[in-house]
Amino acid sequence: MSPLEYDALTGWDDDTTAETYAAFTRAYPMYSASSRDLAARAALTGSRTVVDLCGGTGTTAEAILALAPTDATVISLDSSAAMQRIGRRVLTDPRVTWINAPAEALADHVPAHSVDAVVCNSALWKTDVASVVTAVHHVLRPGGRFAFNIGGTFAGVTHPDALDPPTGHSLTTLIHQIATRDYGITPPSAVVPPKLPLPTVTRILADAGLALVTAEVTGQRTTTAERAAWLSIPVFAHPEGALSYEQKMAILKEASDQARPNDVTVTSWLVLVAEVPRELA
Repeated sequence: MSPLEYDALTGWDDDTTAETYAAFTRAYPMYSASSRDLAARAALTGSRTVVDLCGGTGTTAEAILALAPTDATVISLDSSAAMQRIGRRVLTDPRVTWINAPAEALADHVPAHSVDAVVCNSALWKTDVASVVTAVHHVLRPGGRFAFNIGGTFAGVTHPDALDPPTGHSLTTLIHQIATRDYGITPPSAVVPPKLPLPTVTRILADAGLALVTAEVTGQRTTTAERAAWLSIPVFAHPEGALSYEQKMAILKEASDQARPNDVTVTSWLVLVAEVPRELA
């Protein structure tokens, strides 16, 4: 895969990305913790069928299985065959059904009004959001819940505890400094408006027939070591642009050597739960 194909929107169906991502989820709590949080918010007691939307390698499916009734079925749907190959290998619970399809096609694979909850961790902003939300509404039963999160940058939110590493520059800042020094690559200076602020999400949900139940800005504590491991996943490697993965990893190593591995930053998330109103379903 060429450097430009390692893209956080389209680059997931790649064995290197999938293996690196899976190794990260085993070593660090970022995705497992957020998966458990969403599964808890989805109120799975009594659920019989739950969809893990954009389910990747099954981290969220595993969190759902831990909270859902023992006779529940989890449908893990993802467009990346590479991610699902790993998921099928590591999560062998027979209650999980794997569907290789984009999130927008959910309603083509799951019967209408047959699902008690849909959970989507760290992925909704990578989709055609309005189409996906419409599909979610189509498959949910009356009273069914949709629990999902949106990264702080995309939602335009910052948790009060968000901070820079106390001892100096963040890992991202160091990466940009090295990239500028060695390759003349400067970070974008234009401020990009958030793609999915809460009013926009609320409108999209309402247009699809879903009512917003809760919206909370949360903060996830991340060490520099965990952040560096996350940035080693090819689709997230920095800086963005036409450098090879190997060049980006060399920059990451130099930046990591200058940072303190146990310094902590707080990553902001907008966490939402929506519901199909019982009287309107």
